[in-house]
Amino acid sequence: MEKQLLYRLYSAYHHELFLYLYSLCHDRELAEDMTQEAFLKAILSLPDDHSNMRAWLYMVGRNLLINAMSKQKRIVLKDAPEEYDSSKTESILDEIIQNENKKHLYEAINKLDETKREILCMQYFSGFSQKEIAAMLRLTPENVRIQAYRGKKQIREYIREDEA
Repeated sequence: MEKQLLYRLYSAYHHELFLYLYSLCHDRELAEDMTQEAFLKAILSLPDDHSNMRAWLYMVGRNLLINAMSKQKRIVLKDAPEEYDSSKTESILDEIIQNENKKHLYEAINKLDETKREILCMQYFSGFSQKEIAAMLRLTPENVRIQAYRGKKQIREYIREDEA
């Protein structure tokens, strides 16, 4: 692959892929590592007939992250139970999300189950269509539509409860 093309792809998708992976794991270092590895693996293994490099990057990044997180769980279970360090999340949130409304929305999204959260992040923050999301998550487009609808409904309910 041409060096210039690789640089353009990296410049175009690095930040959004990092944010997507971070939204799944809440660990800055892990998200950065998986973003770098996703670019390497995606470029080395991209099929010649694949037309959507961005979707391919997301799929590779997600799979790498899932594998890394499952390895970490095995290691943690062998050692000792580890508490979730929310201070990492808070410091990153302060960097990424600056105004109060976005923080409130981010909290609402994080209350969703993993599938709904992932679908909504891909749809609204990364701009993927429901058909593309369905292909990446190996779901039907109808299931993606329903999960997105239910996720948005839960977010509205959370925000209403919090405002009351």
